[in-house]
Amino acid sequence: MSKSHQVEQETVHSRSRVGLDYLGIHNVNNIYWNLSVPSLYEQIIRRREGVMADSGPIIVRTGAFTGRSPNDKFIVKEPTTEKDIFWGDVNRPFDEEKFDKIFLRVQAYLQGSDLFIQDCYAGADSKYRVPVRIITEYAWHSLFARNMFIRINDLKEYHDFEPEFTVINLPKFHAVPEIDGTRSEAFVLVHYAKKLVLIGGTSYAGETKKSIFSILNYILPHKKVMSMHCSANMGKDGDVALFFGLSGTGKTTLSADPHRALIGDDEHGWSEDGIFNFEGGCYAKVIRLSKEAEPDIWRTTRTFGTILENVVFETHWRIPDLDDDTFTENTRAAYPIYQIDNIVPEGVGGHPKNIIFLTADAFGVLPPISKLTKEQAMYHFLSGYTAKVAGTERGLGNEPQATFSTCFGAPFMPLHPSVYADILGEKIEKHGVNCWLVNTGWTGGPYGEGSRMSIQYTRALLHAALDGKLNNVAYQKDPVFGLNVPVECEGVPSEVLMTRNTWNDKAAYDKTAAELAHRFHQNFAQYMDYVPDAVKKAGPVSQ
Repeated sequence: MSKSHQVEQETVHSRSRVGLDYLGIHNVNNIYWNLSVPSLYEQIIRRREGVMADSGPIIVRTGAFTGRSPNDKFIVKEPTTEKDIFWGDVNRPFDEEKFDKIFLRVQAYLQGSDLFIQDCYAGADSKYRVPVRIITEYAWHSLFARNMFIRINDLKEYHDFEPEFTVINLPKFHAVPEIDGTRSEAFVLVHYAKKLVLIGGTSYAGETKKSIFSILNYILPHKKVMSMHCSANMGKDGDVALFFGLSGTGKTTLSADPHRALIGDDEHGWSEDGIFNFEGGCYAKVIRLSKEAEPDIWRTTRTFGTILENVVFETHWRIPDLDDDTFTENTRAAYPIYQIDNIVPEGVGGHPKNIIFLTADAFGVLPPISKLTKEQAMYHFLSGYTAKVAGTERGLGNEPQATFSTCFGAPFMPLHPSVYADILGEKIEKHGVNCWLVNTGWTGGPYGEGSRMSIQYTRALLHAALDGKLNNVAYQKDPVFGLNVPVECEGVPSEVLMTRNTWNDKAAYDKTAAELAHRFHQNFAQYMDYVPDAVKKAGPVSQ
């Protein structure tokens, strides 16, 4: 029996009754339906797409694209959805006729090709889950989809599966910008009306993950479900906490708490019933990952079934070197969430008791923790502030740069930001949620002069907030940012809590704080026509 015939025999029972006719895809070679992880390993190695490392993970390279390509992502502009989309620099329009022409070329390209298909779900709550079909030409991209989304474990369910949205990911299919209207040979084209995403010219698997997230961010708010770029965990008493934060703020580290079970590490929905994870896996950044600081995530990098993207390894023993950034700083591990011990296996929880907005303030002026009113929470959610420093991105100088990413995930939010903020505000008020702003950045001065906030202090403050120990302490209002700051917390020196006290040069603090407050005001100007007066006034005090 040939290898291909053997695999076809293995997958005949996991094949959906809905074939590829609805896509106009015909005359393909082998179709590998919903292969198991071991079968995908065999295909990856046979096709030389990757190598198996010591202890079991598969290591792959993504070539020229080692991260998302946001400038190559477009949304098809067509009559039924165009009024919903918040068009601009993030949500760029793409001509529907050009999309159709590219799709015709894709259909022709696939004739005679081998295809891998994973039928799975996005959304752990059965009320809101979306059936998605991921079609790829790489076996390792199929393994990525199997790791990242919610798997089906029943053959009859595979047979009855009907996809609502489809993603076709073809790294070896390159666009011709002069003909296709793309920016480059790489493209991510989202067609909400046709419920179809086309990805080409890039091997970075994260494009598949984020295209599904963008789909959920479009459809769920219409059902009054809050879609969120955040991690979530649960305490022993069932209390849920959400962690919002951009890259480098500590979202993954702080939500992976040994005292709390992980619901999910990146994307969640908040319905009338509570919180639910969108995914069945994790996509963790692993550059310089510490076995001591993050043992759970480190262990997954030595586990069968994990995909390591662009991780360097020792060629003889094939031991991954997580400290080597030869290919990129954005090295990644994609693994099913059950590889983490302390999880909520159902991927759901009740309504959150606490929401934490994480920011790495490199200007060193925000307090280490502050309690937010509902209006302040909406303001800081719309702002999505953090600061980048030299070394985090190409082209950054020595001075920190303020970064504002609305909803802590602007690249994936197709609707107007106020839609998400309004739903968040309603749910905070209805469920009496405590909201906190936590600065994991600098204190005692800006980046280059001050010091990074102690992780021990941050953990102590977070535990105090989540355990209710900050509910009955006295608070002092920050005169610049209008934030309510606790004056005491067990395990944290009182002088650390009011950031101005940590600066030797108080005049320098006042000047820097005023500069950052001004940047907040400048950024928020774009939302002034869309939010209530109380939210407009919830930002830094006017200088």
